Amino acid sequence: MSPVFDKVWASVDLHMPLADVAAFARRAEQLGFDGIAVADAIHDGPMTAAAVAGATSRVAIRTSGLVAFARSPYTTAVAAWDLQALSGGRFELGLGPLVRPIIVDRYSMAWGPPAPRMREYVESLRAIFDCWQHGTPLHYEGEHYRFTRMQDYMKPPKLEHPDLRIVIAGIGPHMTAVAGELADAINTHPTNSDPRFLREITLPNLTRGAARRGRDPGEVAIIVNAMCATGPDAAAVARSREGARGLLAILYSTREYMHSLDLYGWRDVGERLRRMIREGRWGELAPEITDEMLDVLVPTGTYAELPAVLHERYDGLAQEIGLPLGDPADDEAVARMVEECRG
Repeated sequence: MSPVFDKVWASVDLHMPLADVAAFARRAEQLGFDGIAVADAIHDGPMTAAAVAGATSRVAIRTSGLVAFARSPYTTAVAAWDLQALSGGRFELGLGPLVRPIIVDRYSMAWGPPAPRMREYVESLRAIFDCWQHGTPLHYEGEHYRFTRMQDYMKPPKLEHPDLRIVIAGIGPHMTAVAGELADAINTHPTNSDPRFLREITLPNLTRGAARRGRDPGEVAIIVNAMCATGPDAAAVARSREGARGLLAILYSTREYMHSLDLYGWRDVGERLRRMIREGRWGELAPEITDEMLDVLVPTGTYAELPAVLHERYDGLAQEIGLPLGDPADDEAVARMVEECRG
């Protein structure tokens, strides 16, 4: 039995040159993907999303984790409004908090408790959008953000498709609860996308947050971004699995990503990885991620096998899934995989 996901997403590789994004987006749309997620890292997220919008006509476009705290909510609102208009209503605003060292040392921005700040960030966006679309006076005052001035001549045109979906990237209990309060969906991280984590950690915290606003937690879709190990044959799957091992070893050296390690009693692995990175032992990281850990964390199978694997893992837990888009020579097999995952 194949899983049925409402949307199957492809992701633009964060290292992909911006000039190549349009061709990638057209290819993903032709293969049947429902949406394309863009990073906000090496390239500017809104600019990459605009490239996708201009190259496609059907797929949804989402920033997978726009670095919220490096931008004013007003700046983000302008970009999101423009992208929703440009795409004809296909844009979804995905927001992420990132972690303190990145916000402070890379972006040179102030840091504070991220969940309360994200709550105000989303509330601010909703107030700005309401002002632009419905003429409601702009008056939002919180601890972190204050918006009280909006001249009529500075308002953008009203949107033909004003229901702009907001997605929050969340791992920890507090950010997940904020997603339950205010978001239309939560975007999971590859380090924390396994079924047990979703069942025992994500869903209870989403439910807790939804209860604060009297919401049905079912209103908040779960977008799973598991690090799938896949390919056309067993050899390709094995190579993909080793790639996942290496990347997870780097990611799990960050304490904010260690929640799944805590759940399974593997915290010592994460702390050991941290020490090794401080010592500059980058080439020794991968073996710390054992086969047992990969079996738990990484859905594995050929393109033909993966839909059934994902069904077994995520049936009843997730509504949307991210899948890899590999070598163009495999496009026919990838298209079948996408079709089977959507059902």
